[in-house]
Amino acid sequence: MGEQVTSRVVGDRFAVRLRQVAITAVLSVFALLAGLWALERLRGLLVLVLFSLFAGFAIEPAVDALGRRGVPRGRGTLLVYLGLLTVVAAFCVLLGTIVVRQVTELVDELPTYTSRAAAYLERELGLDLSETDVAGSVGTAGQVGRTLAEGALGFGATVLGLVLQLLTVATLTFFFAKDGPRLRLAVCSVLPQHRQREVLRAWEIAIDRTAGYVYFRTVLAVVSTVAHAVALLVLDVPFAVTLAIWVGAVSQFIPAVGIYLAGLLPLGVALAQGPRTALLVLAFITVYQQIENYVLSPPLSARTMSIHPAVGFVAAIAGLALVGPVGALIALPLVATAQAFLSVYLVRHEVVTSEMLPDE
Repeated sequence: MGEQVTSRVVGDRFAVRLRQVAITAVLSVFALLAGLWALERLRGLLVLVLFSLFAGFAIEPAVDALGRRGVPRGRGTLLVYLGLLTVVAAFCVLLGTIVVRQVTELVDELPTYTSRAAAYLERELGLDLSETDVAGSVGTAGQVGRTLAEGALGFGATVLGLVLQLLTVATLTFFFAKDGPRLRLAVCSVLPQHRQREVLRAWEIAIDRTAGYVYFRTVLAVVSTVAHAVALLVLDVPFAVTLAIWVGAVSQFIPAVGIYLAGLLPLGVALAQGPRTALLVLAFITVYQQIENYVLSPPLSARTMSIHPAVGFVAAIAGLALVGPVGALIALPLVATAQAFLSVYLVRHEVVTSEMLPDE
């Protein structure tokens, strides 16, 4: 009798426990699905927050420098913003007129340049590209452009969405830079002391690497713009200033494939001027890229961030695949931060032999 009671009690406890496990499993699955649904819905916002965080890292050293001179942090952040706005405004005032004029002329002359390029390819290489087909394609593109422009409501919604995204990034970046120390204290307050040191170290490394990345790319973009502007002017390529700005910005701020995208437009314009001009432009872009890789980049990257080109390429492609163009932009500083942080904890040992290394 006692054994039956004991067995019944054990069975009841097992049944209760089984129900608890089943209910917990069902609730966990629903919670996971709800979390994935919310993550998908908030994916765009989370990307903007992550981008704003790294943008805040980029300007925080300037805010800290003003703080060491006695400027309150909020006022210092505002001064950095105003400084960036002044630089952008001065750039627009100095180059805006000529850029707008040249872009307008480039668009107006695009059918002519395209027809010349098509005629050269058909004459020299035998490609079946007639001027009529090209002009028709350009005309079709123009009709599509006009049709899209007529959709004022959709265009207005797109512009409004872009403005809201820019305002979101600007606002979050301001607060991340202004309240960076307070945010670090809030995060560390819920962690034990040994974890606090690790978080603070990772945070400082992220700020240093991100600011260095922006500085590194900005300097290279300015140098690239000036060099290409001079070269294109010497070669008498139309729209030299516009094309140089395009090459400088795209080649530096679009990771991995930026230099290839940047070179296509000046090559296309130069090809319309003639094959000799196009070959000279291609030669200059190639030579300059080698000078940048082996002369300009090493001393700058040694002071900012050093990533193997293959690692940078994979990181940029992975960021692009995961979160889009913004992911490609923040992938390199993120990888540089992780690389610098891991180097603190990795223990390196002396290599037994170097015979396996190839001779250089």
